[in-house]
Amino acid sequence: WAESATLAVLPNAPSLIYPGKNQERLLKKRNRLLKKLFEEKTIDQLTYELAIQEELPHKPYQLPQIAPHLLQKVNKLQKGKRVETSVNKALQQRANTIVKNHYNNLKQNKIFNIGVLILDVKTRKVLAYVGNSPTDKAHQKDVDVIDKPRSTGSILKPFLYAAMLDAGEILPKTLVADVPTQIANYNPKNFNLEYDGAVPASRALSRSLNVPAVRMLQQFGLDRFHHYVKRIGLTDIKYGANHYGLSLILGGAESNLWDLCKGYAALSSTINHYDETQGKYYKNEFVNPTFLANTTINFGKVSTEKTIFDAGSVYLTYQSLKEVNRPEEEENWKFFDSSKEIAWKTGTSFGFRDAWAIGSTKDYVVGVWVGNADGEGRPGLVGLSTAAPILFDVFNVLPKSKWFVKPFDELEKIPVCRKSGYRASEICETQDSVFVQRSGLQTKACPFHLWVHLDENEQHQVNSSCYPINKMKHTSWFVLPPLLEFYYQRKNPNYQTLPSFKSDCNSSNKAVMDFIYPKKKVKVFLPKNFHEQTNQLVFKLAHTISNMKVFWYLD
Repeated sequence: WAESATLAVLPNAPSLIYPGKNQERLLKKRNRLLKKLFEEKTIDQLTYELAIQEELPHKPYQLPQIAPHLLQKVNKLQKGKRVETSVNKALQQRANTIVKNHYNNLKQNKIFNIGVLILDVKTRKVLAYVGNSPTDKAHQKDVDVIDKPRSTGSILKPFLYAAMLDAGEILPKTLVADVPTQIANYNPKNFNLEYDGAVPASRALSRSLNVPAVRMLQQFGLDRFHHYVKRIGLTDIKYGANHYGLSLILGGAESNLWDLCKGYAALSSTINHYDETQGKYYKNEFVNPTFLANTTINFGKVSTEKTIFDAGSVYLTYQSLKEVNRPEEEENWKFFDSSKEIAWKTGTSFGFRDAWAIGSTKDYVVGVWVGNADGEGRPGLVGLSTAAPILFDVFNVLPKSKWFVKPFDELEKIPVCRKSGYRASEICETQDSVFVQRSGLQTKACPFHLWVHLDENEQHQVNSSCYPINKMKHTSWFVLPPLLEFYYQRKNPNYQTLPSFKSDCNSSNKAVMDFIYPKKKVKVFLPKNFHEQTNQLVFKLAHTISNMKVFWYLD
């Protein structure tokens, strides 16, 4: 009777009196009606006395807004149904708090939007879904940035590295060229605008060097890698390989956080399932994650055939990603037993419009995107400094996981040249016995070690035309091509260039040189300066003999 009386006395203008506003007036009106009902003997005395003792209902609580963007997605896909999600409430709330704290800092630089997705690798279920930061309508707070296509930056590089390992194109430490590169009109550059000459493939990945990545993609084949990307399930890559060109590996294509986390979760699960099934693979490994609590993911049939990548190649890829330099607060992680081993990668799109960080342990995948939903670029919007701190804050609230079990059946221990990273040849003087993927057995032997004949003092190269054979010293020498050598020796002071031939020797070896700039078939436009004079052009080349006199012929 108390509730019925309260509803009956609410005015037609509910903004004047309602639960939570003008409570005293509402209480008097309700009790007056109850008294009238008692006097007219509609209710008895006991009912009346109990009714007036009841409190008025208070202001209604707000509906929980813990994961509003996931609610939008559920409403769109499961409209009208009662749905229980797989979201872990406590983890979702902690992720919301982390995003809010970073948003308060990033908005000072006019960076307003953040997305965070946490997946369980084993069940492939969504554990937390932060579709956007707590910004305002002016900055698209209602946009779910997790499923929106954005430029990938460098976030696809691990897939290329894994593909090349899987195909037997490289070994983890194989040297790849890092020199000025011009491919048609495409001129990729490293983020720091420097070159190492030659760098191990694993270090090129962990340092996210652009030039080696482009050259590796060119070597592997653009169409071939595009086919891999489509099989991984990156749905926003809708055009043919030639549409993207070699920039595909540096952010020339778009993808979304959902698909990328799906891909990384599948890589992690490939290693886990290989261990759990004693050396087998699931056919449907690259399956879509789910946010439904009562749905069980079907990974398909078990097979001895790999799905896309073999477990050994994925494991070696993750070993490289574990060495990626962490943000300042995490840079000394190796010195602490409590630190978590995480395979992770950042990405930054052209124009500083998108910052990515995706990481995986054996049990969890965490993906972070930071930027502006309207596409505005901002200085400092870099994966390492904006997205990575959020990634590690999220991992810090997740349980610690053991590192992946090494898939020994997909790895072989072979001698590898310590300097070149190729399979060791018989003349490689320093060799390491390391585990490589089984397909790596087909890679070629070290091409950079040569037999060199020196005089007794080891000062000059000699041959039988000028020096007694019985006095020669024969040694193995690590020799890079001139262009690689030019940059490599700057970063590697222990690198020794080949000695020159003795002056009286008839050298059959031709001196080798290579152009640094310009490259073949390059068109150079020379603008005029403020004095209407055409600017000069600097020609540059590298030569194996540093004091060689070079004649230039200009047409």
